[in-house]
Amino acid sequence: LADPTEALARLRVEGTALDPASLLNLAHLCARALDVRAAMQAERELCPTLWQIAAAISPALASITAQITAKILPSGELDDRASPELARIRARLNHVRSSLTRMLEGVLRRFPDAVQDAIVTVRNDRFVIPIRVDHRGRIAGVAHGFSSSGATVFLEPLEAVEPNNELQSLREEEEREKGRILLALSDELRGHLIALEQAVEAVAELDLVRAKALFAEQFDAIEPVVEADGPLELIEARHPLLEEELRRAGERRIVPVSFKLDAAHPVMIISGANAGGKTVVLKTAGLLALMALSGIHVPARRAHLPLYRSILADIGDQQSLTANLSTFTSHIANISHMIESCQAPALVLLDEVGTGTDPEEGSALGVAIVDHFRRVCGAHVIATTHYSGLKIYAASEPGVINASVEFDEKTLQPTYRLIIGLPGASAGLEIARRFGLPEGVIEAARRRVSEESRAIGEYLRHLRSETELIVDLRRALEEEREAVAAKYHALEAEFERRERERQQEFAAELRRVVADFEGRARALVAKIEDRITRERAAREAEKRAAELRRTARAVEAQREVQTEA
Repeated sequence: LADPTEALARLRVEGTALDPASLLNLAHLCARALDVRAAMQAERELCPTLWQIAAAISPALASITAQITAKILPSGELDDRASPELARIRARLNHVRSSLTRMLEGVLRRFPDAVQDAIVTVRNDRFVIPIRVDHRGRIAGVAHGFSSSGATVFLEPLEAVEPNNELQSLREEEEREKGRILLALSDELRGHLIALEQAVEAVAELDLVRAKALFAEQFDAIEPVVEADGPLELIEARHPLLEEELRRAGERRIVPVSFKLDAAHPVMIISGANAGGKTVVLKTAGLLALMALSGIHVPARRAHLPLYRSILADIGDQQSLTANLSTFTSHIANISHMIESCQAPALVLLDEVGTGTDPEEGSALGVAIVDHFRRVCGAHVIATTHYSGLKIYAASEPGVINASVEFDEKTLQPTYRLIIGLPGASAGLEIARRFGLPEGVIEAARRRVSEESRAIGEYLRHLRSETELIVDLRRALEEEREAVAAKYHALEAEFERRERERQQEFAAELRRVVADFEGRARALVAKIEDRITRERAAREAEKRAAELRRTARAVEAQREVQTEA
């Protein structure tokens, strides 16, 4: 659908006429709106919320839509049948044009040696014939210009002047009639302006709903949980623009991000190798938070977000020569504005906080900035860094989470996995080697790295190695535990099956014993000749049989209780 904003603005001005294309676009919009209304009405019990939107589309728009499409062709031209007067004018135009063309073709045949090209052409909206300049005097008429070479003059013979004048007059009549028809259609549409604006609003809202649904389907997105004071929890979250770019390039699937910030742990410091995906984590968190607050499903397996009042970011380099801003001052100016405008609950995203100045001062400043947003603003903060001071702050400060992006030291390639609980080494020298910096430069840089920095890097690598070992052991133990649990459940199920079979066999045997007792008792009683003795024996036998039946029922009831348990 074409954007109707400009056409609606012109329609609000009395006495203005829309061009055919604008009228057709509005008619097309009305037709689609009415189609949507009809479809929604048929399914209104299944989609009551969508039907409330579509119900605002007035069925009265059908009549003006039919008028416009009947009078304007899909090409944007007015149909000859748009009015009787237009049909008459165009019929006369065709007749005069044909007569004029035949007359000029006759002139060309009478003067074949004077003709440059034996065709009738148009110059200045008048029908003319091309004549060689050196034969111009042989045919009386009005010249309407020359060819680029100057060898040809475009001549309107005197006998063609009057028909050409009539054509001009008919064209002007045609334009006046077209203007009258377009004004009438515009006035008719203007009478439905309120209904038209309601239809545009409804269609726009339904189009947004459809776009969000298509997005959710395409990116396997889920409905996020948004609570006033909830945590920020993203499980297997993906940046949709990055995922789309990777799909287009035919590369491997995007590596998802998972983390959680809450009242107990509102800050996460991400460290690790350059080009490892630290900034992607910031952008994913910020974009998905904005999407959730905009009513858009988010690409993740689970998403839980607060109702943020502020989402503030300092990402990238906004240095400017004209504004006299260096890398450091541009960051500080932006962060200063963020501090002023921060309103809790807030999400603050800081990329390479404190960078651009002396590392020691920058590290201290980064810690102070993060801590201010945490304590004074009460914000959720995600910050990336290469500074050891911020890593130590995250490791020693309660409520601050250390995290890192994984770097495979065997392949010297980032894996883009976010690891919670561990700081990461920058691996700048390894990455420089991967990007082709000469080995001599790498070794010279390595000699200049301080012993303390090397020790910290080695410690982080050792810590990561130990953590990976622990994770592997935990995974192996978990697999073993699951195997033992599965075996236990299998044995328990087998025991229960055998117990049920044993109880069923016992109950069946008990019923057989009761039946056998009753049969034998009846046979013995029948043999007693004395009536009084026989009756006494029958009563005693019935009493014993009743006791056996009660015992059998009790056993059966106990078996059923055990089976249900």
